[in-house]
Amino acid sequence: MKTPKRLQPLVDEGLIDEVVRPLMSGKEADVYIVRCGDDVRCAKIYKEADKRSFKKAVEYREGRKGRNSRRARAMEKGSNYGRQEQEQAWQNAEVDALFRLAYAGVRVPKPYGCFDGVLLMELVTDDAGYVAPRLNDISLTAEMATAHHYQVMKDVQRMLCAGLIHGDLSEFNVLLDDKGPVIIDLPQAVDAAANNNAKRMLLRDVNNMTQYYGQFAPLLLKTKYAQEMWLKFESGELSPESELTGEFVESEHTADINAVLEEIQAAFEEEQERKERIKDAAEEDEY
Repeated sequence: MKTPKRLQPLVDEGLIDEVVRPLMSGKEADVYIVRCGDDVRCAKIYKEADKRSFKKAVEYREGRKGRNSRRARAMEKGSNYGRQEQEQAWQNAEVDALFRLAYAGVRVPKPYGCFDGVLLMELVTDDAGYVAPRLNDISLTAEMATAHHYQVMKDVQRMLCAGLIHGDLSEFNVLLDDKGPVIIDLPQAVDAAANNNAKRMLLRDVNNMTQYYGQFAPLLLKTKYAQEMWLKFESGELSPESELTGEFVESEHTADINAVLEEIQAAFEEEQERKERIKDAAEEDEY
């Protein structure tokens, strides 16, 4: 096939030997299957900011540390240079997160680096060698759903211990290979300690996954792993080895009415975002 313009520099530099075929065209990026020597990998081409549709990007950038003070000031001011740096930071966030999480033992695609807005990473395949399906495309037995839900909760726990929260975790960005779930799509990963929205995003991530697996194993719908994790995280008691039960007793203190209203509004927004993700997934082109 004809080499896409954005991949040509990587071909010229010998980082890619052949572009095999397009894999997916989404709202945030286009993904191609490429050959690098004897290995078949993914090349994820990030779309420019004005062509992306990711909502509330500012929310996700909160707490991210700039590489130097000049860049940080420029990003805050929104100058042309600042916007360029902001775009570079958005693209680098995913590869940085992938390296950090792979080191922490989280099941994510192995990254090979980000070059001029193109992320080279492992192509996740099933046991037959085909591209691994996303969770929203498959059905599970209750036993498989329970086992996979536990795996995902452990990976969310490892992510939190590594200081990160996915921020947009759902059945649309988890693949299934022969060993279980593999978490993908991390450009919006947030700093668990520095982002004021961290707890809400953790709750949403875990709730999304529990709702998905709960349709196959309804008992999972009663679990409260996010609340249990966050309580241990805040108190400094959470580690990758911590054994979680999925049980959590809510405080009996009188509820703050404003906080309750905020939770209701957040739940409404999350449901709208869930519907948008379903719509976006249906509109994505898979080849």
